[in-house]
Order: sequence, then structure tokens, then C-alpha cells
Amino acid sequence: MEKMDLKKMFGAEVKRRRNHLGFSQEKLAERASLHRTYISDVEAGKRNPSLASIQRLATALGTPISAVFCATEAVPARHQSTGQLGIADRVVNILLIDDDPKASRLTLAIFQKFKLTNRLQVIRDGAEALDYIFCRGAHLKRPIKDQPQVVLLDLELPDMQGLEVLRQIKAHPRTRMIPVVVLTPLRKDPHCRETARLGAEDCIVKPLNFHSFSQIMPKLGFAWTLHKSEVRPSL
Repeated sequence: MEKMDLKKMFGAEVKRRRNHLGFSQEKLAERASLHRTYISDVEAGKRNPSLASIQRLATALGTPISAVFCATEAVPARHQSTGQLGIADRVVNILLIDDDPKASRLTLAIFQKFKLTNRLQVIRDGAEALDYIFCRGAHLKRPIKDQPQVVLLDLELPDMQGLEVLRQIKAHPRTRMIPVVVLTPLRKDPHCRETARLGAEDCIVKPLNFHSFSQIMPKLGFAWTLHKSEVRPSL
């Protein structure tokens, strides 16, 4: 097997993403607070960037660090210069479980207001959401490794309570580390204490607004990506 040069693969992925965004090396350098020659050396595979520089580059490119490295492993070298998005770009970042179309539209509006490009999947009921997360039923062929990085979970679902969905997510070793933010229509929901006990990151009033969204973003430790909106499915 041909030995992989991780520096060159990482540099090629940085260049591919930069070109896809239409950035020059100068613009990427400015966004990442790095020198242009440093960017040039990284893209040429001549640099072994530090973790701090990798974080700066990922942030400047509007992508999680994990997505950059996953793409270097998943995308064959012959595709890296085409400008096409790799496998990691198709992974859903955020799963919204909410049966209320109006509330979902308001949540999507917040994402658009923040100019976020994180992939968002909307599912209307708890049973299908669990099938999606655990890759079974209609979602049997979905790769189990491609888990959402954040779940936004409505407590009031038509087929089962959000508490049960949360309980099952947090009970399984493969999914318990997924951050879950619970959405409730009540300002003082008595179930919020139980959601915290089960492992939810937070319990906030729906629909999301600018203030509440700003509060939960730093808690999730999640790389929110900024550019132009791409949301699935259309409502």
C-alpha cells in the first residue's frame, strides 16, 4: 500500500476548501491570522502545522477540524482538486427533532440569520429520529459513524415523549456523547430537571431566538460554520 503523506493530504484538503469558497491565499491568511507564505507552505505539504494553526485554518474555512481530517481519509487524491465537496461535507451536523412546522421554520430562520452552513436534518417524530440515530428501519443504510454533532429535541412529540428519545440516546455507549439541547414551549417546564439528569446539555424555550441561540452555541463546543445557508429539507 502506498504510504500516505498526511501533510500533503491535509494541504490539498485546505486548498480544495479554500478554492470552493472562492478565497485567495491572502484572504484565508487574513481570516486565519496567519502569514500568506505559511498558507502556501501548508497547501504544498511543506509545513507540519501546529494544533493551534489547524484550529485557525478550520475556523477560517468554516468547518470543524474533524471534517478536514475525515475528508483527507475519505476522499481519494484524484478528487481533491476538483472542487467537489467530499464525504465529510455531506454529514449532517445538526438533527432537529420537532413536529411543529412553524417552530421548525423559526429555528431555520435563526440559522439563516446567523449565516450558518451546518447541515441540518429535520425529523418530525421520535421513532423515526431514533431510527435515524441508530441506523435502522428506513435509515438502515446510513453509516453509523456519521452521527449528528448536535441534537435539538422537542419535548412534546406526537408518538413518544422527548424524554424517552433523550433516554435512549444517552443510554447507548455509541450515542451518549452526542450533545442534546431540549426544546420546550414552557418557560418553567418541570421536566427540565429530568432532562439534565438524563444528560441533556440544556433545556431552552422554543422557538429559538437570537438570545437563546447565542447562549447555547459556546456550551456545545461545536464548530458552527459561517458562509451561506444550506438547510435540508425545505419546509
